Amino acid sequence: MKKMKRIIGILIVLTFGSQTIDAQQVPMYTHYMYNTLVINPAYAGSRDALTVTGLHRSQWVDFSGAPITQTLSMHTPLLDEHIGLGLSVINDKIGPINNTAVFANFAFIMNLNTKSKLSLGLSAGANIFQANLSTLQLDQQNDPVFASNINNHVTPNFGFGVYYSRERFYAGISTPNLIQNNYSVINLEDGTSLIGKEQRHFFLIAGAMIPLTQNLAFKPTTLLKVTSGAPIQSDITASFIINKRFLVGAMFRTGDAVGCLIGFDITNQLHAGYSFDWSYGVKTFKYNQGSHELILRYDFKFLDKKQIHSPRYF
Repeated sequence: MKKMKRIIGILIVLTFGSQTIDAQQVPMYTHYMYNTLVINPAYAGSRDALTVTGLHRSQWVDFSGAPITQTLSMHTPLLDEHIGLGLSVINDKIGPINNTAVFANFAFIMNLNTKSKLSLGLSAGANIFQANLSTLQLDQQNDPVFASNINNHVTPNFGFGVYYSRERFYAGISTPNLIQNNYSVINLEDGTSLIGKEQRHFFLIAGAMIPLTQNLAFKPTTLLKVTSGAPIQSDITASFIINKRFLVGAMFRTGDAVGCLIGFDITNQLHAGYSFDWSYGVKTFKYNQGSHELILRYDFKFLDKKQIHSPRYF
């Protein structure tokens, strides 16, 4: 039990900061290709409908204090389809630390030609950070790193993104949190300081839909995450679409996990998906039963349209 508590402590320090540590902090999503708005505001309005997406991720099941993440996003184009508006909410919990982010998204959508679009996006909102560090049971009592709680620390932020799309291809680059806000500064006995701060991340996304036969298509996608003080991490996913309705795929996350995905278009408007991934590259893999993720996405039809304009593959 003490060993597990030490591991939890290490994870918290990597998230919160020790002296001054820069590390990857953002939640992981195996369904990143369906959860694009939370990482790139330029995606807003890209589906020709009011789209609502909900995701739940339970990471490292059976591991005490493991990350649990929920996201809810919605976005729509305005009537002229050159403006996209969206809203995204992320709740991420790891051990005694909880971070909630609420952001509004705006995208300006340009038609490059009849087949391709380029969107420029901005997001603005705030992160609400809480850390109940004093509730931890420590092997070393009176550790100044864990002596003080942080309650509802609100930090405003904004982000930027670019999103290019065609009917069967997309690519984008974004940074959702441009400001690296500090959570706290604690003066330690030796005169040094503990600084926890939001770390700026950069994301590169890309994907394609490649028809193989009349009833089979190949859908490769990738997500690249870059931040200071952490290795570059890439998600690579290969999925097959069967009868334009069923999805089955496999994923590989560098230095972290492998997994599988399944999905089903229940109707032309409602998609449901599930994924399981197993950690191979972190020390916690000995103590957990993998990670589970569920996603639901619904496209509302506009009243002035008899049907959603063209299939939306992304």
